[in-house]
Amino acid sequence: MHPTETIQQFYARIGKSDAERLSLNNAGSGHFNVYPREVCKGTFYGRRDFYKISLIIGSGKLHYADTWMELDKPFLLFSNPRIPYSFEIISAEQKGWYCLFTEAFLRPSDPETLQHSPLFHNNGVPAFFVDEHQLEYLSYIFREMMTEMESDYAHKFDLLRNYLHLLIHQAMKMQPTGKGENPMTASARITHQFLDLLERQFPIDTTETELRLKTANDFAEKLSVHVNHLNRALKEVTGKTTTEHISARIIQEAMALLRHSDWNIAQIAYGLGFEYPAYFNIFFKKHTGHTPMEARNTSLV
Repeated sequence: MHPTETIQQFYARIGKSDAERLSLNNAGSGHFNVYPREVCKGTFYGRRDFYKISLIIGSGKLHYADTWMELDKPFLLFSNPRIPYSFEIISAEQKGWYCLFTEAFLRPSDPETLQHSPLFHNNGVPAFFVDEHQLEYLSYIFREMMTEMESDYAHKFDLLRNYLHLLIHQAMKMQPTGKGENPMTASARITHQFLDLLERQFPIDTTETELRLKTANDFAEKLSVHVNHLNRALKEVTGKTTTEHISARIIQEAMALLRHSDWNIAQIAYGLGFEYPAYFNIFFKKHTGHTPMEARNTSLV
């Protein structure tokens, strides 16, 4: 399986071929659509070119990046294009809705906002259990989305964008918040810039793609700081060195490609910036204790 799924491929998989809805700009600015989960109950692993918010009523196992958790109550799930996930159905009854959209649809004037959203981050599992009252309200929003999507109202996508913001704000309210935030320090600012720059290189979508920034010096030069200064800032804020962050992210991407793509080991090695597959094998075993092929075979089992 190719590690990415486009909007067109998604619709083909669920049997939808509406020409208007297949357009990447069906909403004028960006793309939006909403469906009941009966159209697509199971979700296989894959990275996509769209964001997705799902209200899932029914128990199952959520596999997200390299972790999984069992969910036995209704929950709201946020997924982003960079992290592969799947939902393995357990209960026979599965209900709910999901909407998919691009960055350009949610914030036409600020398409990079979602990269910094706590709901679409790459750490942790962005799933929120909802109580009976929240379930009723969220279900109402999705039903309104469904109705509006089929309407002829000239400004329906503006209204749908507002409904989408309501979903996001409801999830934000479910997150614990601290009282009063300290201004971002210089170290925190550099750390934020580094992590953002690191994440922008992923996912590796094609065998022709190759990492441009691979070393601490590469990132320091791009950020216009001395490598020692970058390392101190990261160590102060995260407790990890620049190289540790880079290595961990490369291993995470390697795991995703080994488990969820049909690329051979050499293609993965070159895509991750290794000059020779042997170097990748040594690097991978140093950080995981296994060879890439062992990791792939184990995941298949």
